[in-house]
Amino acid sequence: MNAALTPAQLLASLEWRYATKAFDTRKLPDATWAALEESLRLTPSSFGLQPWKFIVVNDPAVRAKLRPVSWNQSQVTDASHLVVFARRTEMTEADVNEFFNQMVSERKAPAEALEPYRQMMIGGVVKGKDAAGQKDWAARQLYIALGQLMGAAAALSVDTCALEGIDPAAYTEILGLKGTGYEAVVACAVGYRSSEDKYASLKKIRFPAARVISRV
Repeated sequence: MNAALTPAQLLASLEWRYATKAFDTRKLPDATWAALEESLRLTPSSFGLQPWKFIVVNDPAVRAKLRPVSWNQSQVTDASHLVVFARRTEMTEADVNEFFNQMVSERKAPAEALEPYRQMMIGGVVKGKDAAGQKDWAARQLYIALGQLMGAAAALSVDTCALEGIDPAAYTEILGLKGTGYEAVVACAVGYRSSEDKYASLKKIRFPAARVISRV
């Protein structure tokens, strides 16, 4: 059984995290970043179809090009790591079959027994959604991954800032994603907060539980 955070430790990590506005120049240890990358790979998705690609932008020159199309946010160039979340532009039966075949192989299950699930995926995503619906569905999956990365980072005392203030079309162009079947949607800066970031000391503002949680 995995060693678990205590409830108090979990809540302390989530209280500690904030949308970091200024990062310092420290780089994450390789093992820490490897764990966060793996947290992305392990993200759950609808049907398990994983309609995404996570682009880790390490090249300073590329990050410099992305900054002007990110409202000039310094996190883009200053954070230890920058992850761009790209969605599939179209889900096809071939995409379903790739996942299905891997599932059959790794679970050592007879394909005919899992065939109803393959048909459900095709009916629910490939044939059941138009082009706009597929893109909307894929974008929602990306936000699951974004949340998983930010939560995992907080548990490791690593700072993050989700970056919706970007020009997705420009990101897609700069990263060479045109024609690949993927397009950028959102990004996330990951690293360590600067001691000069005034936002680190601000009280977290959230509605009370009674305002946002109901029980039936």
